[in-house]
Amino acid sequence: MNDGLKVGLHYQHRFTVPANKTVPSLYPESAEFVEMPEVFATGFLVGLLEWACILALKPHLDWPAEQSVGTHIDVSHHAATPPGLEVTVDVELIGVEGRKLAFSVEAHDGIDLISIGRHERFIINREKFDAGVASKTSK
Repeated sequence: MNDGLKVGLHYQHRFTVPANKTVPSLYPESAEFVEMPEVFATGFLVGLLEWACILALKPHLDWPAEQSVGTHIDVSHHAATPPGLEVTVDVELIGVEGRKLAFSVEAHDGIDLISIGRHERFIINREKFDAGVASKTSK
């Protein structure tokens, strides 16, 4: 982690919603999901918000040895977004406590504000993290 990782860091990410990021695609093994409207799924929205934060952080980490994992998400999902619309995600680093990071996040689909909230991430050493996961898997 370098010294450039400071409160106030802004990043913007754009993503055009494809058909495979809609509610029916979230859990295709669920008949209930498959029958739902073809709009941007909240689960994929959360992933998009995380992706924007990862991209904001990447230039400030010793990537790929240092990465970050999501630890908390508190966001709304206000409006339905059909496939083909471009979603713009704006993130701002609002807190740094050692390796714990807090972001304000916001997403807009060009017509509506679709999400606003807060996301927390934690910077990890990938090798140590993988060792911990392997240890848990072997139990």
